[in-house]
Order: sequence, then structure tokens, then C-alpha cells
Amino acid sequence: MTFLDEAVVEFTSGSGGAGSASFHREKHVPRGGPNGADGGRGGDIVLVADGHVRTLFDFTQHRRFKAENGIEAVGNKDGRNGKSIEVKVPVGTLVKDAETDEVLIDMAHEGMRYTICKGGKGGFGNLHYVSSVRQVPTFAQKGAPGETIVVRLELKLLADVGLIGLPNAGKSTLISRISAAKPKIADYPFTTIVPNLGVVSFADTTFTVADMPGLIEGASEGKGLGHQFLKHVERTTVLVHVLDCYPVDESDPVENFRLVESELEQYSEELASRPRIVALNKIDILPAEFVEELETRLKQATDYPVYSISGVTGANIKEFLHEVVRVLEATPKKPLVDVLTPLERTDDSSWEVVEIDGGFQVSGKRLERLIAMTDLDNEEALRYLHRRLQRIGVIQRLREMGAEEGQTVLIGKAEFAFSDHL
Repeated sequence: MTFLDEAVVEFTSGSGGAGSASFHREKHVPRGGPNGADGGRGGDIVLVADGHVRTLFDFTQHRRFKAENGIEAVGNKDGRNGKSIEVKVPVGTLVKDAETDEVLIDMAHEGMRYTICKGGKGGFGNLHYVSSVRQVPTFAQKGAPGETIVVRLELKLLADVGLIGLPNAGKSTLISRISAAKPKIADYPFTTIVPNLGVVSFADTTFTVADMPGLIEGASEGKGLGHQFLKHVERTTVLVHVLDCYPVDESDPVENFRLVESELEQYSEELASRPRIVALNKIDILPAEFVEELETRLKQATDYPVYSISGVTGANIKEFLHEVVRVLEATPKKPLVDVLTPLERTDDSSWEVVEIDGGFQVSGKRLERLIAMTDLDNEEALRYLHRRLQRIGVIQRLREMGAEEGQTVLIGKAEFAFSDHL
């Protein structure tokens, strides 16, 4: 399996369908009037946190998602709504605006749903515009355009226990011993490059454990897999520091312990303060007196509980797991999410007018959407738009800024000639 924990993706919701400008045509209705129906709403893009999705690899193949547009109304029949799209992401995925790097939502719970792009509403039919002064409107509204956003997806694994340590410390063997996880294990120097997750059931307790790829000196500065995997450790409640009691490079296990602990401290003081258990692994390959000497030296070097174990033979695994359960139960769980609720969508009713060469530029999401939904080829629709702009205050603002009759005014993609009256 290829592990991928970051991806940039573009999401676009569906545009709304146009309303209908139609009139009664029945023989038994002597004075037929407007009966145009409304267009269908565009489909949404909905993110769903799914525990069966483990990586963001699929987003390397599919980087753009587009929901279905709403269907336009026909006569007095409303248009059908466009189909929404559900996009499954791993539990623990941070969703950020790719442009501002602002966190929009943290998909930290199984089944969590978040509408990242709302579909455009359907346009009103001409029946909607009937009033005492406008009894036979000949225009209908176009559908609102859909939303487009480019986001950065960042996966941070969620686990109760994180196994950390240097490469070849035996973390993969240990997780395969205590859970049903089946990571790749080799009988030669080999390091995991893909985090492995397992579920441990022990002493009437169930918890999740993550085998993190081996850290090296300089990991806190991004060397090796560095930041790519240290960030995954951030979401674990308890850390188990796995030490090889007889490293193949003949290095000192106690110095190796200090090296990894130093990398954690340099990366994050908060992370380094997490509850820790030291697992002196591979004791099956050393005489008991050497193991006892190492264990004594480790206890002198740290206040963390130290357990001598063997992931291969299972020696002292039960005692070790009892300690893991005890520490887990005694440790308050950190909040799983950085953002519990979606970032509030900004109010899109604001607008501004700026003077440009040869005229004026009016900008604002609300106004640009209004223009996009107006049939600019229909004179009656244009008069209705002018009245709307007057009520909103745009015409008055242009007049205050010195706009003269016939001067160019840009709103969205449309160009108009300024007029006090239409």
C-alpha cells in the first residue's frame, strides 16, 4: 500500500437550474397568466469521514470533484435537483483552504459529514415575480452558480498509543504481536515507511495502537521522514518508546533513547510531555544479565516505566500491556480535534465600489451572484435588476462617487452603462 498523507483537491458544487418563463395555455383558462416553475438546486459536495479509508492515495488519481447541476424548469414543472457527491476521507483528515492555509474542518470522528461546497439554488420562474404592479412578468431567473474551492487535505493518524523509536527497533514485530495488524517484517535491516494501525484487546479493554516509521537524528528538522510522521504522533494519548537492546550498528541503546527523546523535545515540547513507557525490545537475543544491566541504566536515565520485552517470543508482553492499559486509563484524552465545528462561512452580503480606468468596478459575492442569475438579454429582467441595485444602495453609491450617465460599470463578468433610471 502506498501511503499518502497530503493532497490538494478541487471541489465544485453544481449550479442551479434556470427557472421557466411560461404562461397558461389551457383552453378552459380564458385569461392565461404566468405559471413558470423554478429550476432545480445544484448538488453539494459533502466530505464524509470513513474509517475504512486509510490514506489519501485515491486523491492522486482523482483531484477534481464536480457535483451535478440542477435541471432547468420546463413550463410549470419544477426542475430536478442535481445529485450531490459524497467524498470519503480518512478519519483524522484536516481540511484547509489551499490559498489561505486556514483550517475549515477537522474530520476527526467516524461518520462525520461536512458540506465543503453548497450547490447553487435554482432560479425562480416568472410565477414568482407576479405582483400587483407586475401582473405578467416575461422573465425568469437563471440558476445560481456553484461554489469552487481548492483545499489541502492533511491526514493525521488517530490512535490511543503510538510506537516510536529508531529504525529496526522492532515496532512492527511488536504491533503484530499485540494486535491483528500485519505489517511488513523482514529478517534483515528494514524500516517501516507506512504507518500501521492495529486494535488491541486486552484485560477487558480495547485500544488502538499505531506503529510509526522509525525516527532518525534530525527528524525534528525534517530529515528522513521527519515532520511527515512526527505530526501523526501528535494525536496519540500515550507514547511507547521501543528500544532495540542489541542494535545491529552496535550503538548504545541508552544513547539511542536519548537521541529520540531529544528529537521529540525539539519538535514539540507538548508532544515530549506525553505519558511514556519504555519497551526494551528483543531481549530474546541477549543473556539475562546483559538485559538487567541495560534495564538498570535506562531506569537511571529516565523516570518513565521500563519493561524488557520480546515482540518475537512474547516475553513479558502481558506485564507490558497491563502498564499500557493503566497509563491509558490514568491519562485524560486530549481533544481529538483542533476545530470542533466548521469555520463559519463569511457573510457574502458585503460589497464595494472602486474607481477604475474608464469607469467603476462593483465587487461582492452577493451582487455577482445576482448578476449571474439575471437574464441580461431580457429588458424587463434588466429593469428588475436595476431596482434591486437601487434598493441595495449600489446606484446611490455610484452616484456619490461621481458616476455619469453612460459610464462603464463592471459587476462580475458583466459590463453595464451607468444610468440613474432604466
